[in-house]
Parts: sequence; structure tokens; C-alpha cells
Amino acid sequence: MSRGVTARDRRARFSAYTAFAVQGLCFASLVTQVPQLQRAHRMSDATLSLVLLTVPLVAGVGSVVSGALFQRFGSGPVLRVSQPAVAVTIALIGLTGDNDLALYAAVAAFGLFVGAVDASMNAQAVAVERRYGMSLITGFYAVWSVAGILGGLWASLSNRIDLPLPACFGIAAAVGIAASLATGHGLYRRAEEGDGPTAAELQAAGRRVPWRPVLVVGAAMAVAYLADSAISNYGAKYLDDELAAADWVAPLGYVAYQVTMVVSRAVADLAVRRSGPVRVVRIAGAVGITGMAGVVAAPNAAFGIAAFAVAGLGLAVIAPVCFTAAGRVDPTGLGVAVARVNIFNYVGFVLGAAVVGAIAPLSEDNGLRIAFLVPTALILVVFATARGFDPAPARDSRPDSPATVQRPVA
Repeated sequence: MSRGVTARDRRARFSAYTAFAVQGLCFASLVTQVPQLQRAHRMSDATLSLVLLTVPLVAGVGSVVSGALFQRFGSGPVLRVSQPAVAVTIALIGLTGDNDLALYAAVAAFGLFVGAVDASMNAQAVAVERRYGMSLITGFYAVWSVAGILGGLWASLSNRIDLPLPACFGIAAAVGIAASLATGHGLYRRAEEGDGPTAAELQAAGRRVPWRPVLVVGAAMAVAYLADSAISNYGAKYLDDELAAADWVAPLGYVAYQVTMVVSRAVADLAVRRSGPVRVVRIAGAVGITGMAGVVAAPNAAFGIAAFAVAGLGLAVIAPVCFTAAGRVDPTGLGVAVARVNIFNYVGFVLGAAVVGAIAPLSEDNGLRIAFLVPTALILVVFATARGFDPAPARDSRPDSPATVQRPVA
């Protein structure tokens, strides 16, 4: 820990942890109840895919808008407003009953505020890292996953005791709102976050960051998030519709997936240090494709849940190593390459919702099973791009250059 770390910094770190936890809880509480939402609104699979696709598309807009607001207000105030709003929209989704128009509006609002929270909570995490002087971001994402596990377990319990959707979402929303309001004041204010690069500096830096190595690891990032999107959006529905899982069992696939992601990320850094990123990524790809193949071949819900767990064990590693590789080729130290790779996060999530949603309705009995073949096959891209995860570090000729190697941010 840096000697300059103060009680104020520790309070900001705790508040940022809470922000990640609330986001993980809210997201999991919603996606694990997709089958119940579909039944409540009597939606066809095609309509459901459009609803799910709305979230990442609008989230991209929310992320861009919030980024513009950071310059004027800072990420802390944006997060203090947008995070309780995410929880409120969860509750509103539960209250839409069978009103489809109200559902679409609530889901769009959810996506908008989710994008704003994603951008602002990561900005706060980066500010905390900067004040501590060491990498902490993986811990924030571990908190997100742990909260996601709790959200999935809450959905399972709610279905087990036949709790109505408005009550299920309302209780999760109340917890999220209370936690956000109780800790939001501890987030860094604009003056405390430090001055970031100007638009002119970023534009100049962008011309110096090579695109080719970014595109190589970005392709792997997109594939990983495509699979993640398929599991997050359709995992519970797959267990419910095609593997005949009980309502309370269906959310457990997402829970198992998140449990193994936490385990995998806890040891990934050590594995990279000992074996190198190329070997780790290839092993992660092999484990991920094994898990996804198990999902496709699952004969029953128990097998499917175990397969989701195996998939999480492999897929969890890919994104963090992508960010590290991108940082190595950035000669500016301003995170330009990392920001470019992050675009593939949204690309993958949108494609996951779109591709699986488009294929699933084509077969009444095995639509999702067939749809899961797409992310399974595409994980082969990870093997094709593995060498790109250990690029030669970029060198900056400027005497006052910051470090040429960017720490991982996910």
C-alpha cells in the first residue's frame, strides 16, 4: 500500500466496492428471471431477443453520455445518480405486469443507466488504483461476481417460494438503493479524481497507438463477451425451456458460472506470471470451449449447470489478459489501447444477444441448444489469436513518458 493512502482513500475504495456489488446484484437479479418475464408478458422468443438486445445497445449510449458528463461533474456524482436509478428501473420492470410498452420503456431506461454506471464505477476504480499506486481492479470485478452469485441465489429462492416478480425485483432494488445511498458520499469528487488527458492529448496519442495488435486481442475479447452474453441472457431460459429445470433451478446456471469466474480470476494473475499469457489463454480457451460444448450436449439441468461452471472457469481469464496485452502496445500511457479493446466488450455483448436471439426461434424444441453452438465454435478464435497476447512492449521516446506497460483493468 502506498504511504500516501489516507482514510479518505479507503472510504472511496469501500464505496467503489459497494458500487460494483450493487451493479452485480441488480444485473443478476434481472437476467436470471428472463423466463419469468417472458411468461408474464407472453413474449415470443423473437420479441424476447429484441428486448434483450435493447440493453447493450442503449448501454453503449449511456456510457458515452456519462463520459461526457465526467468532464463537468466527475464520475462520482454521475455514479451517485445513475446507480440508484438502475435499481429503480429493476423495480419498474417488475411492476410492468403484462404492459409491453411499459416493459420496453423500463428496459431501455435500465440499459441507459447501466451504461452510465459501468463507465462511472470503472472510473472510480481507476482513481482508487491511482491513489493506492497498485493494481486493484480485479478485486472490484470479483466483488461484482460475488454479488451476482447472491443475485442469482435470490432469484432461485424467490422462485422456490413463489414470490411474485414485483416483490423479487423490488426487494433486490431496495437493497441496491439503500447501499448506494449509504456509501455514495464516499466516492471521489471531481477535484479528487485528478486531471485526465485533454481531448487534444488523446487525439495525438491515438495516432501513435497501433491498431493491428489491438484488433487481434479485441477479436478474442468479442468472442469471450459473446459467449458471456449468451450465458447471461439465455442461460436460465435454456435450463427452463429445453432442459426442463424447475423455476428455482433455472437461475443456478448463472450462479455456477459466476462462482467459477471468481475462482478463475483469483488465480489467473499467478498463472500468467508462471506460465506466460499465451499458454494461459490457450488453456482458458480449451476450458471455455469444453464448457460450452457441455452446454450444447447437456442431457439434463444438472449437467447443464455443471457445464456453465466449466465455461466460466475458462472465459473469465480472457478479458483481463486482453486488457494487459493492449496496455503493452500503448506507447502513450494514457490507456488509449485499453479503451479501444473495451469497445469489443460491447460488440461481443450485442452480438451475443443478437445471434442467439435470432437463431433460437428457428427450432421450437432445440433452438437455444443450436444457438449455443455459435459461441462454442467462435471460441476457436481465442486459439488463433493467442500469440497476440504477448506482444512486444511499445517504447516511447519521450523523456517524460509515463510507464509503457498499462496495468490490467478488468
